[in-house]
Amino acid sequence: MFTDSVYEVLFCNLPAYPLVSCLCAVKGVREGSGQWSTAEWLLLVPPAFPWPCPGKPGPARLRSYWLYVRRLDPHPYPRVCQVGDPALRAVAAPVEPAQLAGPELQRLVERLVQVMRRRHCVGSSAPQLGVPLQVLALEFPEALFRACAPRVHEARQMELFPLRVFVNPSLRVLDSRLVTFPEGCESVAGFLACVPRFQAVQISGLDPRGEQVVWQASGWAARIIQHEMDHLQGCLFTDKMDSKTFTNIHWMEVND
Repeated sequence: MFTDSVYEVLFCNLPAYPLVSCLCAVKGVREGSGQWSTAEWLLLVPPAFPWPCPGKPGPARLRSYWLYVRRLDPHPYPRVCQVGDPALRAVAAPVEPAQLAGPELQRLVERLVQVMRRRHCVGSSAPQLGVPLQVLALEFPEALFRACAPRVHEARQMELFPLRVFVNPSLRVLDSRLVTFPEGCESVAGFLACVPRFQAVQISGLDPRGEQVVWQASGWAARIIQHEMDHLQGCLFTDKMDSKTFTNIHWMEVND
């Protein structure tokens, strides 16, 4: 589902279009929930309507809405969506039972793992590849573990863990103590910030074959789980960070 913030991003600059009046009317009706389903969007928006072209004078070109929402296509992107992409602010839908062990889900999982390993990161979620489904992959391999100093391993409670894939996962807090450490995200590339996370959590769900899986994790692994679970709710680490610690990792290079 799309949130009101996505509505504002997409349509707040289009007051002249009749479409907006229709959307505003529905927004008033749905004010209680504050969310619209994808189906509502597709029913309200015609197959094609004028989108403004920033920096280009004259009337807006006619652009297909269906092309704009191509991120709803089941084929995952070979890249990571960046902040500003509506796909990152949508609440992911559960995978239907009929899709379990099917070719589309398997293709999505393969792409998640492929992109995660190519980008040398420790987690990836389907929304980051433009697919609004509740699927995530986690892995902390030895190569990435060795890239951190031993003192960092100890301070952040880092431990190796093999590849784990969860479909329709749910989260339960086991230790509500908050631990704050720097955190980054491939969808907010080039930035870090300190983010508080629960010390220990349990994640449960299905594997790609539809079998039940449960993992209890603490320390750094628990942080990674919480980060990726946030993606399934349309939440980024910037929503939970200490804003005063938000840092461009290249700031020193810029000053040189």
